[in-house]
Amino acid sequence: MAQFNLITWNIQWGRGCDGVVDLRRIVDTARGLAEFDVLCLQEVACNYPGLPGSTGEDQPALFARLLPGYMPVFGIATDALADDGTRRLFGNMVLSRLPVVQVFRHLLPWPVDPDKTGMQRALVEVVIEAPFGALRVMTTHLEYYSAAQRAAQVERIRELHAEAAVRARLERELDSSDGPFRSMRRAASAILTADFNFHPDDPLHDRLAAPYGNGVPAFRDAWQVRYPGAPHPPSLGVFDRKQWPAAFCCDFIYVTEDLRPRIAEVRIDQRTDASDHQPVVLTLNADAH
Repeated sequence: MAQFNLITWNIQWGRGCDGVVDLRRIVDTARGLAEFDVLCLQEVACNYPGLPGSTGEDQPALFARLLPGYMPVFGIATDALADDGTRRLFGNMVLSRLPVVQVFRHLLPWPVDPDKTGMQRALVEVVIEAPFGALRVMTTHLEYYSAAQRAAQVERIRELHAEAAVRARLERELDSSDGPFRSMRRAASAILTADFNFHPDDPLHDRLAAPYGNGVPAFRDAWQVRYPGAPHPPSLGVFDRKQWPAAFCCDFIYVTEDLRPRIAEVRIDQRTDASDHQPVVLTLNADAH
């Protein structure tokens, strides 16, 4: 049976629980989990030598070299000037070995919260040609410190999904040339992955799965679809108890309702300590109906 595999992982800029930044270890670990078609990464850095264990390496470029045959898409959330005049970049990344038809990079809301620190967040969206048709894959990393900012980001993600689903339904050729007005392939079917920085019992978890109406397919937590009633295994703090005294789950994969019958497996790996987070693997059956 043909299958589609996706892995999502907050890699903590490649820093393992041993304090070592090793991007090859990240790639090797991911390859050991599944023959992945799409790899979604959070906390990818470029030119940040101040991050523990980092030398300021260009991580998007390194991942592109480590994964030949995969289209690398870097979504910059933070773009700052360094003292030497270079740019410092931090964000999320999607690497796909399936054709990437279109790419969108969305900055998420960052409303002022005077009592909380924080940083700009971004959502990376790619439209790929999956074995079962056009598919949007999105990855992000929501605000950790501010609940108000996190809630605003969830609402924006819902808006972006609804907009894309409606555009997919109304899709038409505006221009047959190769110019920028040419209508490209879009899809209502979608996968949303992230370090959401909320727990499974947080109201925001259910808010992301709230219905839309107007024919827009709602999101569903893939773990809950596959294992109804079973608690999510922890995805953070399994090994790194210095940063995280208690382990819990904050890394989820949501799929639109139409993809539910395709879910073959969802698992949160509990073995690797290559990051403070655990990778999450989703397998879809390509020939399901």
